[in-house]
Amino acid sequence: MSVRLKPSKSTAHLSSHSLEKLLKSQKNLSRPSPRLWLDREDQPHELHDQGLPILTLTHPLLRSLDSCNGLREFNQVQTQLIVSGLFQNSLAASRAIKKLCSGPQTVSNAVYVFDRFDEPDAFLCNTIIRSYVNANDPYAAIEFYYEKMVGKYVVPNHYTFPILVKACAGIGSVREGEKVHSRVVKFGFESDLFVRNSLIYMYSVYGRVGDARVMFDERSELDLVSWNSMIYGYVKNGGLSVGRELFDVMPERDVFSWNSMIAGYVENGDIEAARQLFDIMPDKDIVSWNCMIDGYAKALNVPVAFEFFKRMPLRNIVSWNIMLALYVRNKDYNECLRFFDTMIEVGEAKPNGATLMSVLTASANLGRLDRGKWVHSYIESNKVKSDVLLSTALLTMYAKCGDMDLAKKVFDEMHERSIVSWNSMIMGYGMHGNGEKALEIFLEMEKRGPLPNDATFICILSACTHSGMVLEGWWYFDLMQRVYKIEPKVEHYGCVVDLLARSGLVKDSEELMKKMPMEAGPALWGSLLSACRTHSNTKLGEIVAKRLIELEPSDIGPYVMLSNIYASEGKWADVEYVRKMIKENGLEKKGGRSTVHIEEVGSESSLENGSLHRRSMVYSMLSEMGTQMKFSGRNFLEVESLNT
Repeated sequence: MSVRLKPSKSTAHLSSHSLEKLLKSQKNLSRPSPRLWLDREDQPHELHDQGLPILTLTHPLLRSLDSCNGLREFNQVQTQLIVSGLFQNSLAASRAIKKLCSGPQTVSNAVYVFDRFDEPDAFLCNTIIRSYVNANDPYAAIEFYYEKMVGKYVVPNHYTFPILVKACAGIGSVREGEKVHSRVVKFGFESDLFVRNSLIYMYSVYGRVGDARVMFDERSELDLVSWNSMIYGYVKNGGLSVGRELFDVMPERDVFSWNSMIAGYVENGDIEAARQLFDIMPDKDIVSWNCMIDGYAKALNVPVAFEFFKRMPLRNIVSWNIMLALYVRNKDYNECLRFFDTMIEVGEAKPNGATLMSVLTASANLGRLDRGKWVHSYIESNKVKSDVLLSTALLTMYAKCGDMDLAKKVFDEMHERSIVSWNSMIMGYGMHGNGEKALEIFLEMEKRGPLPNDATFICILSACTHSGMVLEGWWYFDLMQRVYKIEPKVEHYGCVVDLLARSGLVKDSEELMKKMPMEAGPALWGSLLSACRTHSNTKLGEIVAKRLIELEPSDIGPYVMLSNIYASEGKWADVEYVRKMIKENGLEKKGGRSTVHIEEVGSESSLENGSLHRRSMVYSMLSEMGTQMKFSGRNFLEVESLNT
C-alpha cells in the first residue's frame, strides 16, 4: 500500500524558486561570452605564430591599461594580459611598466612586474631607472642597474648611460661615475653626443673640470648643450674667466648660457659685470631678473634691488622671497612685514616655507606675537609643509615673544629637530629668566638630541646669567671644555664675566678676563664697568673705564660712566676733567637732551642753557640718585645722557 503525500506550501515555494534560478542561469548562458578585445570581424589584426592577434596601441587592452586609475584597476588589466597570453608582449610590457612608473609610490610595483618578464629590454630598465632619478632616489637607480639590468644581462642603449650619469652625479660618487664611464667605453657609446654631454656635466659636478674639458675637446661634434655644460662647469668651479672666454666664442647662445654667466658673476660678487651682461642680454627670463635682484641683495643694496623688482615684467615666489630675506638681513623688520602684506594683497605668488620664515624672523625681532600667530594659522590652514627650518623659525618666534608654552608645543610636535631647535628652546627659557627650564631642556638634549655645540653653551651660560645661577654657570662653563672639548670663545667668556659681575663678584670677573687667551673686547669691558657702577666698586670701575676709553675713544659712553663714578665719590674736579675730555674729543652734541625713564613712564627734559660745570653736576647727581634708589629698593631710575 503506497501513500502519496501532498506537497506542503513551503515545498511548493522552494520548487518554484529553484525553477526560477534555473531559467535565469540558462538565460545568462545563452548570452555571448565577454571578449578581451574586438573580434577580427570588428577590427582585423595580424596574428602571431600561435594564432594570437598582434598588439597595437589601439588595442582595447592597451587603452584600458593607459586609462586605468589606481593599482586595483591596473591589476585587473594585468590579469587579462596574463590570461590572454599577451603579458610577455614587448608593447604590453612597456606600457605596463610606464604606467606603474608614472608615480613614485608605484615604482616598487614596477620592479615586481619587471621581475616577471622572461626577456626584459633596455627600454623597461631605462624607464624604471629614470623614475628613481626623478623621485630623487639615485641610490635605488644605481642599485637597480647593477642588480636587475646587469644581473639579467640586459644590453644597455644610448639612453641608459645619461640617466645613470645623472644618478652618479646626484650621489656625488666619483668612483661610481668612473665605473659608468668605463662601461660607456666598453659598449662603444663614447662618440654619442648625448652620452658625452652627460659626462661633461657629471665631471663638472664633481669639480673635475679638466676631465670635463677632455670630453668637450675630444670630438668636433658639439651642440648648445655641450657648450652650456662646459661653461656651467667652469662657473661653478672657480673658472669664471675661462667660462667667459667660452661664452664669448660659442657659436650660439640661449637664455641658459646668459643666466649661467650672470649667476657666476653674482656668486663671485662682481655685480657690475653681471649688470653689463644683463643689460645686453637679448631675451631675459624670470631667472635673469631674480639673479640680478639676488646680486644686489647680497650686497645689501636695497634701493637697486627693489628697483629691479619693480621693473620685472613677471614675478614669481622666488622674486618676493629674495626681497623679504633682504629686508630681514638688513634688519628692516617693519618693511619686511609691510612687503609681505603687499605680496598677499597683490596675489601674484602664494607664500611658501621660505616666505614664512622671513616673516616669522621679522615678527620675532619686533615682538609681534600677533603676526607670528597669524603665520602659524596660515601654515595649518593652507597645509604648508612645515620642515625643520620652518618649525624652528616658528618656535623661535614664540620664544622671543615670550610665549614659551606655544614654543614648547611646536617643539614637542616636531618630528625632526635640529641643533638650532634645541638651542632656541634653551635661549627662550633663559632670556625670560626661567633658568631651571633652560637647564631641563639641555639635560633632555643630552639624552635624546644632537651633541651640544658652542652656540648651545652660549644659550646655557646666558640663561644662567639672566637667572643669577652662578654655580650652574661655572659648572657648564667647565663641562663645555672638560666633556665636550669645546674651546671657549669670547662670547662664552663674556657670559661668565657678565654672570660674575651681576652677582657682585666683580673681582672674580676681572681675574677671569685676565686669564682669557684672547683680547677682551669693548663689550666685555662694558659689562664689567656696568657691574662696577652697580656694585659701587669705584676703584676697579675707574680702571675699566679708562681701558674702555683707550679701546673706543670715540664712544661717549665710557666717559659718562667714568664721570658718574667720580661723581659718586664727590670728586667734582675729576668730573670736570672728564667733561673737558669729552668736549676736546668733539663728542659733545649741541642741543643735547636727557631722557629719564621712571618704571614704564618716560618724561623728557631739555638742558640747553647754563654752564658746563652745572650741567655736569646735574648729570652726576641724577646718576647717584639712581644708584641710591636702586639699593633702597624703592624704585628704579635710569639715566640716559646725550650731552650738550
